[in-house]
Parts: sequence; C-alpha cells; structure tokens
Amino acid sequence: MSESKPKLLIVEDDEGLQAQLKWAYDDFQVIVAGDRASAIAALRAEEPLVVTLDLGLPPDPDGTSEGFAVLDEIMALKPDTKVIVASGHGARESVLTAIDRGAYDFYHKPVDIEQLGLIVRRALNLHRIEAENRMLADKAGEGNRVLGSLITAAPEMVRVARMIERVANTNVSVMLLGASGTGKELLARGLHDESGRRGGNFVAINCAAIPENLLESELFGHERGAFTGAVKTTEGKIEQASGGTLFLDEVGDIPLPLQVKLLRFLQERQIERIGGRKAIEVDTRIVCATHQDLEAMIAAGRFREDLFYRLAEIVVKIPGLADRPGDAVLLAKAFLTRFAGEMNPQVKGFAPHALAAIDAWPWPGNVRELENRVKRAVIMADGKLVSAADLDLESAVGSEPEALNIKTAREQSDRKVIRHALARTEGNISSTAKLLGISRPTLYDLLKQYDLQA
Repeated sequence: MSESKPKLLIVEDDEGLQAQLKWAYDDFQVIVAGDRASAIAALRAEEPLVVTLDLGLPPDPDGTSEGFAVLDEIMALKPDTKVIVASGHGARESVLTAIDRGAYDFYHKPVDIEQLGLIVRRALNLHRIEAENRMLADKAGEGNRVLGSLITAAPEMVRVARMIERVANTNVSVMLLGASGTGKELLARGLHDESGRRGGNFVAINCAAIPENLLESELFGHERGAFTGAVKTTEGKIEQASGGTLFLDEVGDIPLPLQVKLLRFLQERQIERIGGRKAIEVDTRIVCATHQDLEAMIAAGRFREDLFYRLAEIVVKIPGLADRPGDAVLLAKAFLTRFAGEMNPQVKGFAPHALAAIDAWPWPGNVRELENRVKRAVIMADGKLVSAADLDLESAVGSEPEALNIKTAREQSDRKVIRHALARTEGNISSTAKLLGISRPTLYDLLKQYDLQA
C-alpha cells in the first residue's frame, strides 16, 4: 500500500517533531533522517519527491551550516527534488540563502503542521507537473525544434521554417533578409540539410569580414603565382561548395566589380580562378543573406539590379526575436542547458523574475544578444538559479503597441500572455492553465479562438 504513496523525506533531529510530522503526513510514504549522512543515504535509496529540511542539524544544531550542506548535496544529486527548508535561525538571511541554493520554499519555526502540509502538497503537485512536462517533451522529440536545430514556438518563425522546407529541394537561389543576430546562417544550414545536396559541403563566408582585395580570391580561388604570396593553387569557396551549398552572408558588402563576376557565375555556372585561363564547371547552390536594404542600394547604384534578381529568386524575411512571442524564453532555456553543462554545472535554471525579464526585454540584438547574455550569466551566477541581475536585465520593461479598440487590445493581451505561458511550461496544457489561473477547457477554447498551438 505504501509503495503507491509519494515519498516524503523529513530531515529533522528533534524526535518529537519527527513523530508529529510523520503522523501528519499519512498520505505520504514518510522517511525520516536525523543527520546529514542518513539524509543523503535516504535520498539515494528512496529518491523522495519532496524533502522538508531543518537547517539546524548536528553537529551544528544551533547554526545552519550542516543544513545548508545537506541542501547543497540534494541539489547536486537530485536537482528536481522539491526541498522545503525550515529554520529558526536568522529567518530573512536563511530564506535568501536557501532559495539561492535551490530550495523550493521556506517555512519559519515554530512549525504550523497544517500550513506546512499545504506547502508540501503544493511542492508535490509542482514536481508531478514538471515530470509530466519532461515526459511530453521526450515524446515530442523536442517538439519546439524545426529544420533540425531551430528552436521556436512562434507561428511567425514556424511559417519561415515551413517556407524554407518547401524550397529546399529546388535549385532556386534563396535570399534571407533579417536584422543581425536573427539566425540567418542557422536557417541557411537548415535549408542545406533539408535539400538533396545534404551530402555535399555547406560552406559559409561573411562578405563583410574579408578585405575587398582578398574577397575575390576567397570566392573564386587562384592559381599558383597569380599574385605575390600565391605559392600554390587554391580552390575558392564556390568551388569547395560544388555539389553542396554556398552561404554568402552580408552579400550587400560585395564590391561592384566582384558583383559582375558573381553574376557571370550565376548565369553560366562556370568560374575562372584568379590567374587561370580555363573555365571550371561548378554545381553550387547559392543562399545569401543581408541586413541591408538592397533595393535602396540598387537605387543608389551600389548594388546591381540584375544580380539582385539572380540571388533573390525566393526571398525569406526573418522576424526579429521581439516579434516571436515566447521564443526568448525557449531559447534562453536551451542556451542555459548548453552553457551550464560546459562551464558551470551548478546552474540549474532561471529564477521566475529572470524569466519575466527575458519576456519583457525588446532584444535589439536578437538571438545573438540573448545567447551572449545567458552565457555571461551562467559564468557569473553564484547560485543554482540565474537571476535578472545576472542577465543585466533588472530594468527590463515590456512594450506593446497601443490598441485604441478595446476588443483588439484584449485580444493582443490574451495572445501575448497565452504564448508566454505556453513557452514557460513548454507547451503543457495542464501547467499553462494553472499558470494562467483558468481551467483546461477554458484554455482549449482560447487556443481555438486565437488559432494558437500548444
């Protein structure tokens, strides 16, 4: 019978309180420990979902050092365990330290059994919701990923991904338009991986990062002796990508004389290396990207119109991160998992106020800015949870275009809140409904009404 009950570990050195707590939680399978060694042994053997922990344990019953040592070990061994800390020692300071080190909640002594019971049951419920989220995510096979590695839940970005999937198996040239840091190279790589050219090379070159006098050699290659320092024949990027895909990032920075040579290649599918005398047949697909306004550059005579139409057979406009509701939180979680594993394993997640700040920030630097902030925060974080201060987002404020029509304003607000809640809970309906304070049927009605997907 007891095996079907959830497990609760009570870490308490007062035998009278042990018995009282054990009696109070007859709907749990209760395990009792009186010191650090027995608490950790019970954690390993029983794997309780919830732990109540008295910070004043022997050999330091009048302090908190031993209790915090137990908390640290629990978080290292089973970070998903919900630990509720109780102490009569320096309540405020202990609260801050305990929560910073990963405790779920805090209760000040003397213990009120009924109120502590509510906290315990709430912790158990949250643990079950999180376990359900993880299970659903596993079943979905990382359901927030499209094009292999692109993480998104925003309809705007899903439409971009679907468009790229549709054109992947054609040989048309694709131009990706979007601000810096929106993930243009990631989309270009996704296009290559979805195409029949996936067995060939994916070669990327940033045209703005290479000096003008070297860019031609980088693209077209050179023969030995073609210029000072050309000690051997070298293939250019176009040749290296034959049978695959060449990604030209910041194509608007290609100088006009080189634009003519690139246009000739696109028309004839042949190149000549610098210093060469024979044409070389090359089967390379071109995907390009820029954050510049090429039509304005054409009008100003700085970009060839005929080259533009050769490169832009299909144009894909990529929305900025601020126009992809919920994606900032999803991406931040993914970055944190990666960087914590590489650089700071003690970091387990974001504090709630940090997630709120991520939601509210306008992200002018897009995904690149988010990645850099999360990376820095993981390195600098002192506790288990990254705070808004670690992200340098303490002053983050949201922005929403003003809607004068009440119905429109209400719909905008509902859509934004639902998308953000879905992102926070990774698409779990039960968790999202609880977070929004509504029933599951009401949430389903709203999803249908606003044409939103979980």
